[in-house]
Amino acid sequence: MAKKKSNKKKRILRKIILTLAVIFILFIAMSFFTEKAESNSISVDGSITDLELPEPRQGEQIISHTGYTLSYNEEAEQPSYVAYELTRAEVLTQNVERDDDFRKDPLVMTGSAELSDYRGSGYDRGHMAPAADFRWSKEAMSDTFYLSNMSPQDPSFNRGIWADLEAAVRVMAYENGCIYVVTGPVLTDGPYETIGENEVAVPKNYYKVILDYTEPDVKAIGFLLPNEGSSKSLESFAVTVDEVEDATGIDFYPALPDDQEEAIESEIDLSKWSFRTSLPENAYDEDVEEISYVSNERNKMLDTVISLFNNLKELVFEYTGTEAIARRFGLL
Repeated sequence: MAKKKSNKKKRILRKIILTLAVIFILFIAMSFFTEKAESNSISVDGSITDLELPEPRQGEQIISHTGYTLSYNEEAEQPSYVAYELTRAEVLTQNVERDDDFRKDPLVMTGSAELSDYRGSGYDRGHMAPAADFRWSKEAMSDTFYLSNMSPQDPSFNRGIWADLEAAVRVMAYENGCIYVVTGPVLTDGPYETIGENEVAVPKNYYKVILDYTEPDVKAIGFLLPNEGSSKSLESFAVTVDEVEDATGIDFYPALPDDQEEAIESEIDLSKWSFRTSLPENAYDEDVEEISYVSNERNKMLDTVISLFNNLKELVFEYTGTEAIARRFGLL
């Protein structure tokens, strides 16, 4: 009997050692791979690259999908922000119909939320990067259905005022030619209700910030909305970008020159923005330039490696029988 107990202890010890070894390797790998989030920079022609990207969030993984970038908050199991450029041509290019291909994101190293988390919760899987903004590409549209791009939203909010704001943003892109959008949940005013085994946080508020960086009328606007249905006008939720920064703790548009960033983010002029939720009737009759999306090959290669690494990680935990310990450490 004593020998059996000793063998059992040895097996448990081996599992703990294996788990700790995997955790160490994952920690090193995560430190390496998350370095792929590069700083904003000035291109050769003087234009600002990656203008839509906020300041990186400490401890969060930056993930690039087709047409948008997100920062994944593991504790809340959703993005702190999703950022993308939206152009007039993209709004008018309607090549793809919506296909509700909701699925786990294989690139989230700690494991993203899952379909089971939302099932029966009473909350919608609310897009942060809206599917309708990415109808210009089948791959881009499909990528918006990763659960890393979702947040639990009250149905009356998701299908009401939030949908109206998403539609208004497309009109803004149409009228201004090109805008830079950052959107996400406010994750600074917890504690939160959670849903599912992965304890996905249910935010109380959401935000959007929008920058029009086209001369001569450079401008920005922000929105803060509670996660509930509303009959109020979109204008009533409009705020300065500075106010959204105060609410979220996120530094938006850090690539802008400091003096310009300060001026743009501290002011708001509602008269310069349209809050219409539909395009002009003849909008789709316009000739639209063909969209040529150039992916970042370095990021694409690293994303592939991360996906393979995550699959290997799950196999290792399954083979060693250490899934329970791994979940306790937030690795699955």
